[in-house]
Amino acid sequence: MVDQLYRDESGKINDTTKPFLRDVYEHTIQVVEIIESYREMASGLTDLYMSAVSNRMNEIMKVLTIMASVFIPLTFVAGVYGMNFQHMPELGLPWAYPAVWVTFIVLTSGMLLYFRIKGWIGKDST
Repeated sequence: MVDQLYRDESGKINDTTKPFLRDVYEHTIQVVEIIESYREMASGLTDLYMSAVSNRMNEIMKVLTIMASVFIPLTFVAGVYGMNFQHMPELGLPWAYPAVWVTFIVLTSGMLLYFRIKGWIGKDST
């Protein structure tokens, strides 16, 4: 709009006013360029923030997945032995209860060791 006023040939704008209109036009262009650069910076910061949030969520999901991987097999074994069947031969044996606990400990230790070797948990998991 200011550029059109500056280039107006109808004679409605004085020649003494035209330099001021030219300055207003140049300042308007500068303001628009500054606003565009701020918009690009804001967009970049938004992308950076979303990336950081995504990385944090990935770390949380990794922890939850490891916890589920440890507890799902334990839940399965506990579920099988919690069904109250009458004809489970190992239930009458005196070493059955300790054997289930040994199974729990071996499963948990084995999975935690595997996760540590893979670098998913422990000091090297950053």
